[in-house]
Amino acid sequence: MSLPTSPAAGQAALHPQPAATEPRAGLPRAVLITYLALLGLALVAPAIGLYPVFMMKLLCFALFACAFNLLLGFTGLLSFGHAAFFGFSAYVTGWLVKAHNWTPELGLLAGLVVAALLGLVFGFVAIRRQGIYFAMITLALSQMVFFLCLQAPFTGGEDGLQGVMRGKLFGVLSLVDDRVMYYVVLAIFVACFVGILRIVTSPFGQVLKMIRENEARAVSLGYNVDRYKLLAFVLSASLAGLAGSLKTLVMKFATLTDVHWTMSGEVILMSLLGGVGTFLGPVLGAGIVISLQNMLADKVGEWVTVIIGVIFVLCVLAFRKGIVGELLAWLDRRRTRA
Repeated sequence: MSLPTSPAAGQAALHPQPAATEPRAGLPRAVLITYLALLGLALVAPAIGLYPVFMMKLLCFALFACAFNLLLGFTGLLSFGHAAFFGFSAYVTGWLVKAHNWTPELGLLAGLVVAALLGLVFGFVAIRRQGIYFAMITLALSQMVFFLCLQAPFTGGEDGLQGVMRGKLFGVLSLVDDRVMYYVVLAIFVACFVGILRIVTSPFGQVLKMIRENEARAVSLGYNVDRYKLLAFVLSASLAGLAGSLKTLVMKFATLTDVHWTMSGEVILMSLLGGVGTFLGPVLGAGIVISLQNMLADKVGEWVTVIIGVIFVLCVLAFRKGIVGELLAWLDRRRTRA
């Protein structure tokens, strides 16, 4: 069978089919009900006793994990440098809000734009490499950003930025109240989640998944693969930067931990634990990791890292596709047998 020679012909001929562990386009009824139930739970979370600051921190890291999953889960690119976007944007937002009295919305926008530009630079350097070479280049660039943050005067060095005020959103809505801030963070998270859902289920997202599954075939169909991967990288970096900026406003500080390479490892852990290539997997993974850190940090100290590592190993052995991935695969097998 001859292959189409143009992207348009390629799209018509390809008709990509969803993998067993991927959500299908068009949101099946059960998936839509699950999303609405989780949204309802998130809306009433402060009223049923869940601490708003904890929930905001969870949502910030869930957004970070979703941004990373857009690159790894749907494009097949493993980056070890996402802490650079998360942490550097956290510093930029904190510095602009604290030192220059920028409003929170402008601080968030600045963090997003800076992360996008940083992602563009990283992408130009790394995108033509594959596998371990791509991962190592992103790690090296991320370490350069870490040392820049360590030395730059506006970051506060090892002390970090402290006392970042939340201010008023659009000059009207005060974010001092934790509950008001929580619903702002929730609204941003839901908008970004729906945006990622729309991106992945669009023709652009289908091409990304084709690149992940078989890059050589995508090239043979006439797609400019490097351009698609670069755009996915910039989108992922932008959302990671927005997550870092939000985290600074929520916690009122930014530290070197945000930009350290271990933060890149942490977001990989969240994604793998929940299920790479699924929509809810990174959210669940972030929820598990952040919950364990909050519950165990004051009881076992630094041993919390060991405990999370053991849980991760057990999950990898028992749930190779992640918790959500294995659940979706089980539902697919059950549907097939029926």
